[in-house]
Amino acid sequence: MCEYCGCQALEAIDELTQEHEEVIRLISHLRPAHRSGETIRMAEAAREIARVLGPHTQVEEEGLFPALAGDFPDQIAALEAEHRRIESVLSEAADGGIPSDPAWPDRLMDAMAVLRDHILKEQDGVFPAALANLSTEEWEAVEATRTKAGSTLSRQAV
Repeated sequence: MCEYCGCQALEAIDELTQEHEEVIRLISHLRPAHRSGETIRMAEAAREIARVLGPHTQVEEEGLFPALAGDFPDQIAALEAEHRRIESVLSEAADGGIPSDPAWPDRLMDAMAVLRDHILKEQDGVFPAALANLSTEEWEAVEATRTKAGSTLSRQAV
């Protein structure tokens, strides 16, 4: 992941980045399960990815994105549409279920490819833009959203 602009020095961005890294790690578990046709393992990984993305997406869509939407409306709308697409496929494995659609494993892998590209857009575009454009009050709103949303990652003491 990127480290060139310094945005990860902000706790809000650092935590979003850590969540991205965890999602990428979880996606890596899908490839071998997909190759071997292990839909149960894929569904378990999909639920874990959704668990990490829940609060992550809330922080982005209720905190970060609104602060950037005025300057970057088309980009933010596209990112939110990608969130919906990814959530839709992941939700098919919710509640401990295993999707009955035989095309689901391939659709999940397609959605995960979208998610990987999406993460790069955020890391290389959204986060540096936020660093350059958000006011102190807007960062406080992002932090308040994080407090409300919670996190699936344990915060490490520094």
